[in-house]
Amino acid sequence: MPRATRPGDGRLTHDLDPHDRSPQDACGVFGVWAPGEEVAKLTYYGLYALQHRGQESAGIAVSNGRQILVYKDMGLVSQVFDEATLASLQGHVAVGHARYSTTGASTWHNAQPTFRPTETGSIALAHNGNLTNTRDLAARVDALGTTQGELDVQRNVPVSTNDTSLVTALLAHHPDKSLEENAAELLPTIRGAFSFVWMDEHTLYAARDPQGIRPLVLGRLERGWVVASETAALDIVGASFIREVEPGEMVAVDEDGLRSRRFAEAAPKHCLFEFVYLARPDTMMNDQRVHSVRVEIGRRLAREYPADADLVMPVPESGTPAAIGYAEESGIPYGTGLVKNSYVGRTFIQPSQTIRQLGIRLKLNPLRDVIEGKRLVVVDDSIVRGNTQRALVRMLREAGAREVHVRISSPPVKWPCFYGIDFATRAELIANGLTSDEICRSIDADSLAYISLEQLVEATTVPNDNLCRACFDGVYPVPLPDAEHLGKNLLELGPTSVDAGEDPRLSFAQGGGASDALERP
Repeated sequence: MPRATRPGDGRLTHDLDPHDRSPQDACGVFGVWAPGEEVAKLTYYGLYALQHRGQESAGIAVSNGRQILVYKDMGLVSQVFDEATLASLQGHVAVGHARYSTTGASTWHNAQPTFRPTETGSIALAHNGNLTNTRDLAARVDALGTTQGELDVQRNVPVSTNDTSLVTALLAHHPDKSLEENAAELLPTIRGAFSFVWMDEHTLYAARDPQGIRPLVLGRLERGWVVASETAALDIVGASFIREVEPGEMVAVDEDGLRSRRFAEAAPKHCLFEFVYLARPDTMMNDQRVHSVRVEIGRRLAREYPADADLVMPVPESGTPAAIGYAEESGIPYGTGLVKNSYVGRTFIQPSQTIRQLGIRLKLNPLRDVIEGKRLVVVDDSIVRGNTQRALVRMLREAGAREVHVRISSPPVKWPCFYGIDFATRAELIANGLTSDEICRSIDADSLAYISLEQLVEATTVPNDNLCRACFDGVYPVPLPDAEHLGKNLLELGPTSVDAGEDPRLSFAQGGGASDALERP
């Protein structure tokens, strides 16, 4: 399994303030079956369109019908691959992945696609989501490893510590049945959120968990098929959007065409935060353009929480569609008050304490001519710890703003996600310990308001019961295991080494995690 020669990035982020992490994106997956096409390049461009979903590592696996080659490394898609690398990956079927780690450390051996030899060939797998029965899966793999030599083929490769590697090992063990039959038996036993795309030497497979928490779509090329996390990736490779892969469905593509089978009954619980923040605005989701949904969220926010102001401005880029909707509904002019430096935050060099005082100015700079003397409505997508908004309000006041009214296009985030989004722990979420009025005073805004959960759900047009709203209301649609069986570093810890003081589940009942926010500088 080749490894890229260029050094990888350190921590990768697209936050406004590198010291105030926003919710980190789920991963991006892509697969293509297309004889006669340059599948490695198609996968590269597909991952490029999904880069927003994961910036820690990237990888592509390609089969030429005889063997699978995997190339992956730490960094952005454009840093990991070049023309020579892609030219060396020749074949007719490919799987790609852009990673943000939600289980397992951000290291090369945890980069995807994962790879496993089997008795009849090899498989490579890419995963978007997060599993909740990881400990059970690990025990099953351990049991196989005592008798199955093929699980120990990669003796000199560091052991992967993510849930994807466990699924890959279990898929690879099918001595008495086909890979497809083994997958049909294995998938119903996997719990949590997953959109899997995998391949053997001849066939492309994809599967989505019964709740459909993370997105997965199917597209058609003139000479093949594509699966991807978002329709934006289909657009960039010229594929026609056919439909979503259904919750509880597995599809397979080979020389006999496309076939589908259901491994579990659908119980849809689409991630609500995809509509707010994660998905690209040009993506189609649940038969709607995400940009249009976000504009509608802004309109509803304006009706719920109007403001007497002179200008509506977004925090770029994620706040832009909702700000457009707020301006349309309120009749207040829309304007650009902040200029974004798009090149900060990818390979970010940590500043010294002195330079750190620059804070948010590394990413955003105010247009004083636009802001000075104005009463502003500032629209953002979410508040996590509050540090970014506090610095932003201060910067706008220094630029001459008369008033700053903050409007948030999602309800208060009070609960962590265990289905593929890396939020702060509950103790760090400012809305867990403070009321909206207290947060308003904490960030020094003239007013602060969040859209209600009811209005947000209505803006999506998806039935309330078909959405996962756990980060807003604490109702988890897939049952969670005991606290000691959760956590990003679960497979890097011994069974007795979980620190109760650090486990996010164990802070659920604590509350008051942000109680000191009013006193923070």
